[in-house]
Amino acid sequence: MILSWPDLLALAFYIVSWVGYAHFTEQARQHERSLLNVTNGYRQRWMRELIRRDNRSMDVIMIGNLQRSIAFFANTSIFIALGLIGMLGIHDRAADIISAIPFSSPLTPFQWELKIALLILVFIYAFFKYTWSMRQYNYAGIFVSSMLPHDEADEAYLELNAAKGGFLISNAAKHFNNGLRAYYFGLAALAWFVNPYFFIAITALVVFVTHRREYHSTTLANLSR
Repeated sequence: MILSWPDLLALAFYIVSWVGYAHFTEQARQHERSLLNVTNGYRQRWMRELIRRDNRSMDVIMIGNLQRSIAFFANTSIFIALGLIGMLGIHDRAADIISAIPFSSPLTPFQWELKIALLILVFIYAFFKYTWSMRQYNYAGIFVSSMLPHDEADEAYLELNAAKGGFLISNAAKHFNNGLRAYYFGLAALAWFVNPYFFIAITALVVFVTHRREYHSTTLANLSR
């Protein structure tokens, strides 16, 4: 077999864990209890405060700062993917390094390329999530700058624009959160180079840590009080 049964099991567990956790967070009941949803409430409040003032330069600067922080992750993702592509041809040297790790499994050239390909896909996915988040923050900056002054708009217009702005920045934050999750699972995929059982254990640990931070962290408890 190209992959052993433990390797196939570990890969299936990894995919099911990531997809299953993403589906779990999208469920309405779970989403309402998440750190993302609580901070979305603050984002909506920010937009409601924004429509009450005419000088919105600080809001545009704030959106730009959020966009620039995501640009760092987007650039890092593409650099990591390019570096991984360059590692496809160094199986022999990498196999010697990995063989020195206790409990490591031997790697065939195909297995090495498959595991590197998995990491490349993970970080390309992260890159797309980050860039889409950046674009939405860019749209939010344009949207905020285009709003009518407070004294020239009626209440319905202001409330509608607050809702639109809140959705834009909340959706941008959601895709940024998905990009960060890809980083977590990308780190878990590194464990596959050691052995499949270690891969399963680290994947389970990533799910546990991610769930704890999003649903049971002290930050969430503080913000939701």
